[in-house]
Amino acid sequence: MLNSALIIARKEIADSVRDVRSVVSSLMYALMGPSVVGLVSLSNHSQTTVLLAMMSIFTLVSAFVGGMNVAMDTVAGERERRSLLPLLLNPVRRMDVAAGKWLAVAFFSVAGLMINVLGSAIVCLNARVQIAAGLGLGVLTIVAIFPLPLLAAALQLLISTACRSTKEAQTYLSMIVFLPMGIGMFLVFFPAAARDWCGVLPLVGQQIQLQRVAASGGLHVLQPIALGLLTAGLALLVLFAAARRLQRDEIVLGN
Repeated sequence: MLNSALIIARKEIADSVRDVRSVVSSLMYALMGPSVVGLVSLSNHSQTTVLLAMMSIFTLVSAFVGGMNVAMDTVAGERERRSLLPLLLNPVRRMDVAAGKWLAVAFFSVAGLMINVLGSAIVCLNARVQIAAGLGLGVLTIVAIFPLPLLAAALQLLISTACRSTKEAQTYLSMIVFLPMGIGMFLVFFPAAARDWCGVLPLVGQQIQLQRVAASGGLHVLQPIALGLLTAGLALLVLFAAARRLQRDEIVLGN
């Protein structure tokens, strides 16, 4: 299973890298957050709390935009070009196909997140924004934030299986980006709405953890671990749902 999935993933990654416009678009999306925060930091009236809140929101968004172009092409685009049917007719399990395409989308999603994190770190240094416990933030990124692009890739792949064309997939996947943005902005403007148990919920928990570490440097050990495990578990469930979608007749026949 792993060998077939890796072969499909390498093929999808190679095809996506050759699409220079898609790569440049994903890179611009990933750098959008650090660029906006950097411009805001140039203002004499900008406050550290505002900058940190913006960084946390753009971090969540970057996990979704990095692999968006790949996700809309890997299933919906192939259905439109009628190239998905020959792939599904091969003696390869549908789970292997879904896993391979998911790994490809996740590769670009993780890359977008890492570019955003590095860009935000540079902005913090230039703007002299003091973030306590830099090591704690690094641990949080790995444990709690890293599974988020895996979940985003699974969601985007599932949505792409329900779309018949790249244009349709682009419409729905662009709307998904408002999910982390809306949750992040809500928690920034209404922090009292967050409860302790919200810290282990995917998306909500990542925003809460980022704000907590950026503001005070405090890092709870168990909560980020539980958040990362739940996010990864949810990503696997969504991936299984996408694999089941690939078994349906309308996907195989391209209707």
